Amino acid sequence: MNIPFKSANILLPKNVDMTKWSVVACDQYTSEPEYWKEVNDVVGDSPSTLRLTLPEIYLESDNVNERISEINNTMEEYVNNDLFVEYKDTMIYLQRTQNDGKIREGLIGVVDLEDYSFEKGSQTLIRATEKTVIERIPPRVKVRENALLELPHIMILIDDDKKDVIEPLSRLVSENDKVYDFDLMQKGGHVKGYKLNKDIIDNINEKLELLADQNNFNKKYGVSDKGVLLFAMGDGNHSLATAKTCYENLKKTMSEEEYLNNPARYALVELVNLHSSALEFEPIHRVVFNTDPHNMLSELYKYYEINEDGNGQEVEIVTKDFDKKIYISNPKSNIAVGSIQMFLDDYLYKNDGKIDYIHGDDTTREMGSDVNNIGFLFKVMGKEELFKTVILDGALPRKTFSMGHSYDKRFYLEARKIK
Repeated sequence: MNIPFKSANILLPKNVDMTKWSVVACDQYTSEPEYWKEVNDVVGDSPSTLRLTLPEIYLESDNVNERISEINNTMEEYVNNDLFVEYKDTMIYLQRTQNDGKIREGLIGVVDLEDYSFEKGSQTLIRATEKTVIERIPPRVKVRENALLELPHIMILIDDDKKDVIEPLSRLVSENDKVYDFDLMQKGGHVKGYKLNKDIIDNINEKLELLADQNNFNKKYGVSDKGVLLFAMGDGNHSLATAKTCYENLKKTMSEEEYLNNPARYALVELVNLHSSALEFEPIHRVVFNTDPHNMLSELYKYYEINEDGNGQEVEIVTKDFDKKIYISNPKSNIAVGSIQMFLDDYLYKNDGKIDYIHGDDTTREMGSDVNNIGFLFKVMGKEELFKTVILDGALPRKTFSMGHSYDKRFYLEARKIK
């Protein structure tokens, strides 16, 4: 079987302050401009991935086109100034020490976008785990379509309960293989990376083939009529959907031979085992800003049968006046976050308000309790439910779960040429 996870030509910077080089994923802290100001102050004039990516807090700013143009120019400047070392045809095994001291292991390589789809009902080897919001893709395409480089914050999951693929790598690498080892900024912890040789990569491929075997898959999940789900999106769902969209757009301008051999066919990602003890699922909450909380609640009570007796799906609601739990007894989704999202989509189509997706209970309560705001908090789904739920039911509602705290998210570090 042709496994759609492969080695790549990976770029790493040389002779730079790595702590200033590496910044957190662009889709974090989207309602906290002070965070990004602090990062900018830390980076200063040093070479940094902050200058190669667009924090999504600026995605709708008036000068977004100028920002994107500056990013593209900086990419070319860094390449032309020989800032990078290129490690050819390799994968990188990494150990990320999180803020809590736990170590999350990962594997950097490329996925083949020919084997990925974010379409509903997809049976491809690589699949979205949450509903992809098509409207979110075009602004992100603008960032990627003319870029010389890609820098991944995408994390893809494997359901390797035997821990055969990634975990043995710690015993197979040595100090001679190390390509980075440094502290991350802003409570990000520490990260080490090791380049892998061909023998180790071949062994990884053999292990992935066992996970991808149809008979093994059917037995594991108790199914008989489903395509193998080998790789499930963890973080960066819309980033991979953007890479796919850019690739599909490119295909329209090329012959089959040209596009199948184009670097844009692939996307650089980090592979992580769902069963890593360091990987914890966190709920993603909602805050609606600049709305009428009383009117919204009135409409919610009309939209669903609501009680406060513990009967149904639990949701915590926070406004400036109260913090209470309600229960939906006639939900429209099999999980509470899906039911509330359906209501919010409907309500915000007709009424004022701007929604954001917030990580962290305290942050959500703080923002929700501001004047003209309202917060919705949810319990987390068990991570062991993820693969089987996606296999049987398809993608979850968008922004259902997050893998850990914002500061434990993937930091930009490695790069790859996509032109």
